[in-house]
Amino acid sequence: MTLAEALADAAGLGLARLDAQLLLLHALDRGPQERAWLLAHDTDSLPESVRRTFTQCCEHRLAGEPLAYITGRKAFFGLDLKVDARVLVPRPETETLVEWALEVLLDRQQPRVVDLGTGSGAIALAVKRERPDAQLMATDSNAGALEVAAANARALNMDITLRRTSWLTGLGQRFDLIVSNPPYIAAADGHLPALAHEPQVALVAGSDGLDALRTIIGQAPANLVAGGWLLLEHGYDQAEAVRALLAEAGFHGVGSRPDLAGIPRCSGGHRLELG
Repeated sequence: MTLAEALADAAGLGLARLDAQLLLLHALDRGPQERAWLLAHDTDSLPESVRRTFTQCCEHRLAGEPLAYITGRKAFFGLDLKVDARVLVPRPETETLVEWALEVLLDRQQPRVVDLGTGSGAIALAVKRERPDAQLMATDSNAGALEVAAANARALNMDITLRRTSWLTGLGQRFDLIVSNPPYIAAADGHLPALAHEPQVALVAGSDGLDALRTIIGQAPANLVAGGWLLLEHGYDQAEAVRALLAEAGFHGVGSRPDLAGIPRCSGGHRLELG
């Protein structure tokens, strides 16, 4: 069997061409940036051991398992992150949150930043790469998630502090920026079955999807310096509700930012005084 024939078989099973190419590269122990290599070597014979691995990978993908879990890697904000089923797969829309975070830190020297519910460490590490002077803390209530984040920090040679806690509980310090992509899906949301392979605790937040956001917004004032910012990712239809919660908690300059699809994806505000 040639590489081209293997890809054709995968397409015949209903696998998207890009997914098939990336899985074949993974089976060949090549990087995702080498798709052009596949085209140049499409008549090469596929070793039997690689064919078996590729077939298994295709079966997992067709069963709904995220591509990132199968390959063990996901690109985010220019970083190559290790991921597995202990953490959510970082999404491109979360890069909107990172970009906003970097904006509010522009005029701050050695800012103190905390990423709540860090998962793979994607947000914290993306901010740290762009602002190496920042003092980065990343929290998660899940020990497995913190292991993944620690592995990514080591692989990227970045110094961040990891803490196991629920949101801001017990941190005992004030930050220039609190940033989070918390669970925000309602318990009865129809999209959940499509996300069955990912950790539900990192997805679901009560009957309306706002439980985690309410908790963070309630805790944040006591953990921000004067002028400190709170930035949050949320669902496509939650911007108005999150802005209302921020205003009720005393935040100023409350607003939202759209993702690349034009959907209000993040909301935030800042404190004028100590809370």
